[in-house]
Amino acid sequence: MVAELAAAIESILFVSGRPLERAELRKLLDIDEENLTQSLQTLEHELENHRRGIRLQRLGEQVQLVTAPENARYIAALLGLPMSAKLTSAAMETLAVISYRQPVTRAQIEATRGVNSDRALASLIQHGLVVEVGRAQTVGRPTLFGTTPEFLQQFGLTKLEQLPPVTGTPGTPAQSSAEV
Repeated sequence: MVAELAAAIESILFVSGRPLERAELRKLLDIDEENLTQSLQTLEHELENHRRGIRLQRLGEQVQLVTAPENARYIAALLGLPMSAKLTSAAMETLAVISYRQPVTRAQIEATRGVNSDRALASLIQHGLVVEVGRAQTVGRPTLFGTTPEFLQQFGLTKLEQLPPVTGTPGTPAQSSAEV
């Protein structure tokens, strides 16, 4: 039954062409969370271990099919797209802070980096790697930022849990230093 559900999920995600909420998949397939989780794991395993051209990408409660990162150059050639532009070191540092600490406010990003992050944050938003994900429930209700499915795709990830472990530098708390 799990294999059949995995195949059905693959078909649904392929036809939808967009991320779907786990709740939406449960409703469409009339299954419980446990069956959905097992079926998604089976599908993910099949796609990754049989060198298929697509992957299952997860971001929060959403899942979608995306092209395998190792095929990016072929997809870019087909679509006539230039390969991704390089990000500045400030943008990469800001992206690392956001990816590991999300959802995070601008003030939290700047406190971690120790410098103004306006330009880097604007660049990441422009590249579609970061979006506003809500408002903090604190004084002033500052904007919260998080990564996008595009971030996962560009960095060859299918879920945030695949980020490399955070490592600290001597004299620095581990959570304030991140490598992407």
